[in-house]
Amino acid sequence: MPAQLKKISESTIHRLSIYYRALAALEKENRTTISSKELAKRDKLTPAQVRKDLSFFGSFGTRGLGYPVVELRNRIAEIMGLNRLWNVALVGVGNIGSALAQYKEFAKQGFNIKLIFDNDLRKIGSNHKGIIVSDVRNLKSMVVSENIDIVIIAVPAASAQAVCDEVVAGGIKAILNFAPINLKVPDDVVLRNQNMCIELEHLAFALNNKNR
Repeated sequence: MPAQLKKISESTIHRLSIYYRALAALEKENRTTISSKELAKRDKLTPAQVRKDLSFFGSFGTRGLGYPVVELRNRIAEIMGLNRLWNVALVGVGNIGSALAQYKEFAKQGFNIKLIFDNDLRKIGSNHKGIIVSDVRNLKSMVVSENIDIVIIAVPAASAQAVCDEVVAGGIKAILNFAPINLKVPDDVVLRNQNMCIELEHLAFALNNKNR
């Protein structure tokens, strides 16, 4: 990763996603330009924050005229890699996995769920939303042969690290983990954890302490 990109915080990357969605909505409204003030106001940010976030990636817009909506959305798409197709493998078709497989927004954003794996003999070989469920024992070889870029892990905690090790051995460098466990990966693998219990606990804390 280039030295400059190492300095970019996760919060900045998160805000780029917010800007991208806001610009997509503005494009549907046939807006041609937007100021940093307007863009910031939509998500309770400051114009200075918007300008700082974008400045990491070059010069955008014209002083006094604002940002061209379509041009900026396309540029953010390039920065974030949303202007191409990403092949995704999903491991685990329990409740969470099944819901993820049905989520149509993935395909709209360029994330193509190409493979689905499970270890349940009742599920292996079945057609799940147009994709044949493969045996997890073939995970490593298939993520290689099918040119998978990203793996989503949605298996029980007890199985998650073994699954993670298999996909890393298959050369995968990006993993989204829904298992309620902290996985160990090499330094060159990007791991994102989505723990819904932790998110709910955060909300519970906020509600419990809002008047304190």
